Amino acid sequence: MIVEASRNPTLQVALNSAELVAPDGMPMVWLGKMRGYPVERVCGPDFMPAVLDRSRAVGRRHFFYGGAEGVSSRLATVMAERFPGLQVAGAYSPPFRDLTKDEDDEITERINAARPDYVWVGLSTPKQDLWVFEHRRRLEAAALLAVGAAFDFHAGKQRRAPLWVQRAGMEWLFRLLSEPRRLWRRYTLTNIQFIAIVCADAIRSFGGRAARHR
Repeated sequence: MIVEASRNPTLQVALNSAELVAPDGMPMVWLGKMRGYPVERVCGPDFMPAVLDRSRAVGRRHFFYGGAEGVSSRLATVMAERFPGLQVAGAYSPPFRDLTKDEDDEITERINAARPDYVWVGLSTPKQDLWVFEHRRRLEAAALLAVGAAFDFHAGKQRRAPLWVQRAGMEWLFRLLSEPRRLWRRYTLTNIQFIAIVCADAIRSFGGRAARHR
């Protein structure tokens, strides 16, 4: 997301206007701690079930939007079985192509008619982040939450990395080995670009501190 935002002004606006942007990957946590911030990882596949679980006590309603065909419905079923009493307002898996205006208006009305408190969005980055940005004023839900691969993991479509791999910050490598054809570009070329951005930012920060101490 950092790499994409560096070359996509619309995504920059979307992220800067969001009320909450959490560090999903361990590299961001490490960088934050190097800068002196008390950062912890907030990963969509962990965050979503934690919120679903706690929401039962206050009767919050949930709508699941995203995933390949049938994934959102499967996710809703799995989560309802895992958390008895969970209130599922609806689920919808959009086509991979861009929706027409009429189709988009229809699903927006459908979500609002379901009266969810939370709309969980499981699309790829940056598609999910732009979708949230474009729909946050049109949807009446209290929160729109982009959680990416959480849909596939919890619907049973993909297997998640073991806990020790996650803690080591190597979940990206596990995913790359699991889906090399789809993810090779993201986790090879994009990682190189990310490192370049981090290095450039470090040089700028060092230059700024040096100038202040002259």
